[in-house]
Amino acid sequence: MKAIKNPFTTGGYVSEAYFCDRIQESKLVIRTLTNGNNLAIISPRRMGKTGLIEHCFHSKEVAPNYHTFFIDIYATSNLKELVYKLGKEIFDTLKPKGKHFVESFFGIISSLRPAFKLDPHSGAPTFDIGIGEIREAETTLDEIFKYLESSNKRCIVAIDEFQQISRYPEKNIEANLRTQIQKCKNSTFIFAGSQRHLMENIFFSSSRPFYQSVSLLHLDAISEKEYILFAKKHFEKAKKEINDETIKKIYQLFEGHTWYMQHILNELYSLTSPNGNCTLTMADEAIRSKIFAYKPLFQSTLNLLSERQKEVLYVIAKEGKATQITSGSFNRKHALLSPSSIQTSVRQLLDKDIITVENKAYSVYDRFFGLWLKDEFGTGWSF
Repeated sequence: MKAIKNPFTTGGYVSEAYFCDRIQESKLVIRTLTNGNNLAIISPRRMGKTGLIEHCFHSKEVAPNYHTFFIDIYATSNLKELVYKLGKEIFDTLKPKGKHFVESFFGIISSLRPAFKLDPHSGAPTFDIGIGEIREAETTLDEIFKYLESSNKRCIVAIDEFQQISRYPEKNIEANLRTQIQKCKNSTFIFAGSQRHLMENIFFSSSRPFYQSVSLLHLDAISEKEYILFAKKHFEKAKKEINDETIKKIYQLFEGHTWYMQHILNELYSLTSPNGNCTLTMADEAIRSKIFAYKPLFQSTLNLLSERQKEVLYVIAKEGKATQITSGSFNRKHALLSPSSIQTSVRQLLDKDIITVENKAYSVYDRFFGLWLKDEFGTGWSF
C-alpha cells in the first residue's frame, strides 16, 4: 500500500489504514450484501455514508467476488439523468477491464450503442453521449438491468441520495424501479439517503412500492473516543502531537460529522511541524481560515434568498438547533412574523438544502455556513 502525505483524507476513500472505525457497521453492510439482501443507509449528509460504502466495496469479502458500482444522484432531477449516471458508471467501471467487457455492455444496452466510440488518439473506448440523446429512458433502464443480470459476477449497485427519486416528475418511478430490482437476481442494491423523512416514507410506508424491501442501517457519528484515538495515532506516527481536548472541541463543534472533521484535521496536520504540538489556538485559526475562504460563496447564497428567508435562516443559525419554530414564544423571542410566514420560509430553505431537519430540530445544513452566519449576524462562536 502506497503511503500518502496527509492521513486525513478529504478526496474520497483511500484504504483501510486511513479509515476511522465503523467496524460494526462495516460487518453489518458486508453481511447484508453477501447474503443477497438489499440495504438502505440513512444518515445526515457528510456523516460518512460514501466512505463506509467504498470501504465495504474494497473488503476481501466483496472486492474479488463482485462488480461494484456507485452513483450519486443528488444533482439529478429526472429519470433520464439517473439512467445516464448509472450507464456511465457501469461503463467507467468496466472500461479498465478490457474491450470485451465494454463490447458486451453495448451489446446488451443497444439504445446506447451510438455512444460506443473509440478515442482517435488512444484507440480506447469512450462513453460519448449527451443526456439529451437518451430518447427512451425506461427502455435504456430496462437494458441496464438486463446487463446486470447477465454479468459474469454478481453486482452491487449503490445509489446515494436515493430520496431524490421522490422528486422526479415521471409517474410511477418508484414502482418501475422496484419491479426492475425484483426481477434482477444477479445484483444487490444499497440505497443511501440523507433526508430521513423522505427515505423512511419510501421504504416504510405501506402504500409505497419499496415498502419493507430492505434491511436498514441508521448511520450515526463515529464515537468521540474512537475519533480521538484515530487522530492521535496519525499525528503520533508523524512525530506530531495533538491533545485530546483539541480533538474533542473540534468533534463537538461539528457534532462528529466526518467531512468537517477530516477537513480541519487535514489542515492541522499540515500546519503542525514534526516534533511540534497542535493547540486549540491553531484549531480555532484553521476553522476561521476555512470559513473565510468560503465567504464569497456564502454571500452569494444569501443574495439569492428573500428577506423573510434570511430572517428565518439567521435565527436558525443563532439557535444552532431550532425547535418549535412556529410557536408564539419562538416568534416573540426572535421578533418574527406569523407562523404561516415562517412555515413557508422553512419549506423553501429545506427545498434549497440550506437548512436540514433531524428529530424536529432545524439547523443550517453546511456547518461552515452556520458558523459564518453566527459571526456575521449573531453573537459569534468559540470553543
